Amino acid sequence: MFTLTRPVPVAVPAAPLTKTTLKADTPTWCPGCGDFAVLAAFQRVLEKLQIPQHNLVTLAGIGCSSRLPYFVNTHGGHFIHGRALPFASGVSLGRDDLHVVVFGGDGDGFSSGGNHLDHTARKNIKITYVIMDNSVYGLTKKQTSPTSPVGFKSKTDPTGALDPALNPMRRLLGTGATFVARAYAGQLPHMTDMIERAMRHDGFSVVEVHTHCTNFYDDAFDGFNARKGGKFDTIDETQHDVTDLNAAFRLASLETPGVFGVFYEVKDQPSKNAREAALMERVQANFKTTDGRALLQSAFNRLK
Repeated sequence: MFTLTRPVPVAVPAAPLTKTTLKADTPTWCPGCGDFAVLAAFQRVLEKLQIPQHNLVTLAGIGCSSRLPYFVNTHGGHFIHGRALPFASGVSLGRDDLHVVVFGGDGDGFSSGGNHLDHTARKNIKITYVIMDNSVYGLTKKQTSPTSPVGFKSKTDPTGALDPALNPMRRLLGTGATFVARAYAGQLPHMTDMIERAMRHDGFSVVEVHTHCTNFYDDAFDGFNARKGGKFDTIDETQHDVTDLNAAFRLASLETPGVFGVFYEVKDQPSKNAREAALMERVQANFKTTDGRALLQSAFNRLK
């Protein structure tokens, strides 16, 4: 029956989440792909948070990274390239009891889905978005992506990319997202912490995770890979005020490889979920009943 009130889910006995209960299909990524580490981090977070399995939704767009929902045993979906966030917005706003996590790549998030990222972030819809950035279109076998550097040779730029790469962190900070963090798949404990903090955030949270593509851009992130002489610097939150947007932009503007951690987080901005719930309560207070069928009938009666 149609009703103006939000649906009350059927009670389901909760079973402890473990790596075994969370396992679904066997991952099909190439050996050594950084996406394996993201999946491991996500499973660790779910085991720690123990969110009831029937309250978890894992969604994705198109790309190598977007295969992840197949490999974790939750509600899930695989949507159109770049359009995972609008789909996730509907799920989140329609069911406040669900924890919605979206996975996608740099092309899915910063190119074909860039406009949807803007609007989902500024509305502060309660979604966690993990952008697995490998600086290349890997599923289509090495094409230039929005984060590929100048000079990168690919099938679409055989003589080397001419256009400057997008700065992901400045881009994310400019969307209005209320939680913005950066991680690296080669640092599993740190990445796990970033995803956990993002999932605990009440609003739109986004984590850019650098995940190397072993087949088409294996040396993309040598600059912060300690095993290859790189340097992995994390943000000291005793020195950095995560509520200061200008300070976050300064960190985002550092020369490569930059720093990793939580750039920005504010907790005093209500999510769109909370704003819509408050609106519904105010509207319902004006009616003698919240039964949708009765309200619809009264509307028809007024048209007679």
